[in-house]
Amino acid sequence: MIERLRDIFVSKCLVWGSVLPRPLGFALALAMTALWLAGCGGRSGASVMPEENAGAVPAYNTSRMSIATAKPVDAYVLLGGRIKTCWFNPNAPLFPEHVYRADVSPNGGKVKITIHAKRDLGRAGKTTYIIDFVQQGSHTVVTTRNRAMTPEQAAKMQFDIGRWKGGQTNCSKEWPKVAAKPEPKPAGQ
Repeated sequence: MIERLRDIFVSKCLVWGSVLPRPLGFALALAMTALWLAGCGGRSGASVMPEENAGAVPAYNTSRMSIATAKPVDAYVLLGGRIKTCWFNPNAPLFPEHVYRADVSPNGGKVKITIHAKRDLGRAGKTTYIIDFVQQGSHTVVTTRNRAMTPEQAAKMQFDIGRWKGGQTNCSKEWPKVAAKPEPKPAGQ
């Protein structure tokens, strides 16, 4: 097919009564094909959400959605998309020493996101944080467990998850303050 198009445009293309040289004719054929294909990609009239600057990670269309009435798989799409975009963005990851994994049950009724310490070649190592999505009646309950993240990292994760559950969709650079643990009292006091 390409050979036939090339033959038609390159060897038979006449401009002002003369035959185009092969390289110029081929370039013209490619340009015409590109213009033709560009015409096929017209807009359908649907509104397009402005893209976020999130590197190679896709921006998710996350209209305000209540997690309380969503199914676990829907809540996962909302929160999991934000987590990948904000925490594991390849251009500026918030947690570069960690990797993201997700396990979705076949019926979508239970979802688990696990954050792992990154091993050689980006493999998942020790589990450091768990986010569970479980259907309870008509609601999805999202629970988190910190296994090995620093208190600051765990507070940031909880802060972002809370914001996203509330309907915010941005990647906040804000880190919440973590209360310092009181010094242990010496024995006998």
